Amino acid sequence: MNYIELESYSRKWIFNHKSLPVSSDDLINIKPFSKARAGQLWSQLISSQCNFTDQFGKGDWPHDQNTWSQEADWQQAWDNDDNNDLPEEVLAHLTWDDNSKVYFCYERFNMIETNWGTFKRNWKNFLFYDDGAILISAKRKEALSFQQDGTVLIGTRAPVSPVK
Repeated sequence: MNYIELESYSRKWIFNHKSLPVSSDDLINIKPFSKARAGQLWSQLISSQCNFTDQFGKGDWPHDQNTWSQEADWQQAWDNDDNNDLPEEVLAHLTWDDNSKVYFCYERFNMIETNWGTFKRNWKNFLFYDDGAILISAKRKEALSFQQDGTVLIGTRAPVSPVK
């Protein structure tokens, strides 16, 4: 089993918070992975050495400073109630189709699959937990790393291996 029901997801409240409602059409595109599948994908796409983003070290592409080409402020955009757009720097870097499959990675055993369009519309919900989460595409090399200090690192990760 690759996914768990959103209703069973430990952080489901972030997607039904009354101040940031998520449409029913988008909710069906938010698919938390089972712990086993999240662990497998994390090892394959993020790190085989550590479980959490604050533990990255040598050999982990997120730890390599050459991965990250720029930084932007996501907190200011998140706090803006009049605008739901991601920071301009993020949108300029990620020119993915709205149907592109993406993985939002909190830690080894806590990852969510969605598509780029759903993430763009609901990114504020995903960032209720901002402990260094990473956003990657299943097939593209661009990446984001959301930092607790309100910044987002924008870059390009190591070559992508096929997802099994």
